[in-house]
Amino acid sequence: MSAVSQILNAIEQGDPHAAGQLLPLVYDELHRLAAHKLAREKPGHTLQPTALVHEAYLRLVGDAAPRWDGRGHFFAAAAEAMRRILVDHARRRTAQKRGGLARRVAWDDRFTVADAEDDELLALDEALGELERHDPRGAQLVKLRYFSGLTHQQAAEALGISRRAADRVWAVAKAWLYQRIQAG
Repeated sequence: MSAVSQILNAIEQGDPHAAGQLLPLVYDELHRLAAHKLAREKPGHTLQPTALVHEAYLRLVGDAAPRWDGRGHFFAAAAEAMRRILVDHARRRTAQKRGGLARRVAWDDRFTVADAEDDELLALDEALGELERHDPRGAQLVKLRYFSGLTHQQAAEALGISRRAADRVWAVAKAWLYQRIQAG
């Protein structure tokens, strides 16, 4: 059993010191995943990889007693936490864009690109929610690839399926999402 798996088991058993031991072991990998995801965001994004990692980690080991079935499950949960943080951030930006507490400013073409990217992220999140109801494995694969930055092989391993099975799931999920987003 890896050190990460042992610490995850200790957290599950209620060891108050285990969460402090986990972060140093997984921080670099979580930071790499966060940086990979944020690299695809628009320039000048207000979230930084470090802040994204810390927020995701707090959500993962917060007050609730988490239950992970090992390293792969933990990183899948981290990917989901990062996805939710980015979606929440996009929603806040979109709400501000639509009025919120912001003061009025003159329209400027530079706002168009940033707003479209937030809208695209929200459309993807909505479509992923629908996909999750119809094909949970496909939705999980998309989250691992898109939001975590895992390679196709790493995502297949995290899901416990073969690369060939992941290829089939990926093709169907990608086509389904493309159709939903284009229709929406």
